Amino acid sequence: MLLEDNNNALLKRREIRTIIKNAAGSIKRQEAVELIANKLKLDKNNILPISIKSEYGNPDVLTLMYCFDKIDDAKKQIPRYLFLRSLAKEERKKIIDDEKAARLKAKQAAAAEAKSKKK
Repeated sequence: MLLEDNNNALLKRREIRTIIKNAAGSIKRQEAVELIANKLKLDKNNILPISIKSEYGNPDVLTLMYCFDKIDDAKKQIPRYLFLRSLAKEERKKIIDDEKAARLKAKQAAAAEAKSKKK
């Protein structure tokens, strides 16, 4: 059920607030995005879940999602962790592991270079 659908022209995004009935504790971020995308006929790749909240004793879930025209606009204004949080667990782990490996290689290269300069 759609609560609000605001078009924020300044930030070039659409802010969508919805209630998903009887979904407390059982809905994942990806499923919520697909549900909203199908209902509003939007591209699910441009929708970013910001918050998904439920209350004790209430089976309904309140969601806030941003729909951007271009994903590049989103990357300029939304923190990186929100993008990672919206990915599947395996994808998120792969990206983080790749970045850790790259950081470790850079650190080892810098240490080797510093060691060679001392000699």
